[in-house]
Amino acid sequence: MNKFKERFDKRYDELKWLYCELYNDDMGALDWLCHSIYEYYEERPDYLKRLDEEREKKPNWYKGNDLLGMMMYVNCFAEDLKGVKERLDYIKELGVNCLHMMPLLESPKGRDDGGYAVSDFRKVQPELGTMEDLKSLALECHKQGISCCLDFVMNHTSEEHVWAKAARAGDYEARKRYFFYDNWDIPNEYEKTVPQVFPTTAPGNFTWLDDCKQVVMTTFYPYQWDLNYANCVVFNDMVCNMLFLANQGIDIIRLDAVPYIWKELYASCRNHPKVHTIVRMMRLICEIVCPGVLLLGEVVMSPDKVVPYFGTVQKPECHMLYNVTTMASTWHTIATKDVSLLRRQLDQVSALPKDYVFLNYLRCHDDIGWGLDYDWLANFGIDEAAHKQFLNDYLTGAGYNSSSRGELYNNDPVLKDARLCGTTASLSGLEAAQFEGNREKEKIAIDCILMLHAYLFSQSGIPMLYSGDEIGQVNDYTYKEDMHKFADSRYLHRGRFPWQRRESEAAKQIFYGLRNLSRLRAKYDVFNAKASLSTFDTGNIHVLGIKREYHGHTMIAYYNFSSEEQWVNRQEDAYKEGYRELITGKDSKAVGDNMCAYGVWWMFTSE
Repeated sequence: MNKFKERFDKRYDELKWLYCELYNDDMGALDWLCHSIYEYYEERPDYLKRLDEEREKKPNWYKGNDLLGMMMYVNCFAEDLKGVKERLDYIKELGVNCLHMMPLLESPKGRDDGGYAVSDFRKVQPELGTMEDLKSLALECHKQGISCCLDFVMNHTSEEHVWAKAARAGDYEARKRYFFYDNWDIPNEYEKTVPQVFPTTAPGNFTWLDDCKQVVMTTFYPYQWDLNYANCVVFNDMVCNMLFLANQGIDIIRLDAVPYIWKELYASCRNHPKVHTIVRMMRLICEIVCPGVLLLGEVVMSPDKVVPYFGTVQKPECHMLYNVTTMASTWHTIATKDVSLLRRQLDQVSALPKDYVFLNYLRCHDDIGWGLDYDWLANFGIDEAAHKQFLNDYLTGAGYNSSSRGELYNNDPVLKDARLCGTTASLSGLEAAQFEGNREKEKIAIDCILMLHAYLFSQSGIPMLYSGDEIGQVNDYTYKEDMHKFADSRYLHRGRFPWQRRESEAAKQIFYGLRNLSRLRAKYDVFNAKASLSTFDTGNIHVLGIKREYHGHTMIAYYNFSSEEQWVNRQEDAYKEGYRELITGKDSKAVGDNMCAYGVWWMFTSE
């Protein structure tokens, strides 16, 4: 009780002020919430309370250079939660110590978007196991020094959720948890200012329910009903759901689609100031009940919209955010072989305060959207529509002598604004090379995959691998044979983990190459999140230069984004006595000035 009271007393005034401002001084609802969070504190396992106290004493525990994440679908990786538990040794061998399990809570079959239509926040999908299995896995992960991350889908529920079923049946209180309307008058007003998320596959932001003759807000898909956070009951209950998951041993709560959670008429219903009020309250509540738990914001928007979700130094919100734009810039660079935009992107991120921690990735469960800085690219005569067409053509292998093998997603034939799907290996040319039986192309593709991961590991923040990339998993086209998946090309890169592929020579080269990179990153403090990062001109538009400095340690890194050998103008420092190339262990002077196709150099020295 003393520890809870100490944390609670320190934060209650701000929590009360924010809550009362948002919910019209409803002290009864606030008292209910405060009583509930104390109950969740009491129910929190002792080992998690001890971990909370350890992390309170070391609040920057996640900002070092030893955290490496991996995101995975449980069913694809190991059938179920027990299977993941049995394969933790494989995960640890690679150096991964943060496991992000993609949505695994109960969701309806055949009416779902990859697990993001939750019908019960306290049950696991039956085929994956039980909540006890999740708790057991988390416990074993903690014993082995692995943190667990789980998605918390907070914008909406499935239409099969108990609240939604009651609302559909006419329950007035249940309907107040959503946005229900008797006719299209108000929904049509919303549509004037609210953009569509999926205009091709799920047009509009509302759905007509013929059985109950009502219109309900469905920003993403018709079976995902938006929650009304203007109702304090929704906030209270969702906070309790979040704390329940934290008490199962989840270290990182991924706040899915957080910018969308506050809706107001005549607004865009994106990034409303009250969203930040809600996230700040969630941060305060976590700091009271489970201060060892981190909030990861999923904000798939431009950098100026992303950064505010960190909050301020005095009033922080999310601990970490996704670096979504760099993924698109990376694949743009693979297609164009020009590092200019990528360099600009890295400089923008590195200019932000060092307290801002980003999760970086090459690929994830989702598609690649071309949200590039087209205002800047226009200075070089680049037309947005034509450029997007070029990127999609190149990365699907449609011309340009490309070995990439991606597929389009949400292709709009009018706007030509399709998004892209595919695994890292297939987009890097490995699939095409192996299909052709071309060993030379295969080597180039492997070098590309390793170069991209080396570049990923040297960005500011925490690298997040996508399960399967570490062995060169290629696209899985069997989704086209599944009636529930064939219309969604994102399943192209959500295939089952090919365990049999591990023994192939290509898989071993990639796995052990990545393992070496992960060990080097964990060993050298120059990769610390607090390190300074800057880019520099290599004298070659195909070669990216990154310099990292930390406490007397310096790394000068070079990345060749071309499929051909390139000469670089190496920085004078990289020739000095004491520099060596970390990956090969060679003396810097012995490396030379010519980089092989998709080559990478990590030149390192210490005072």
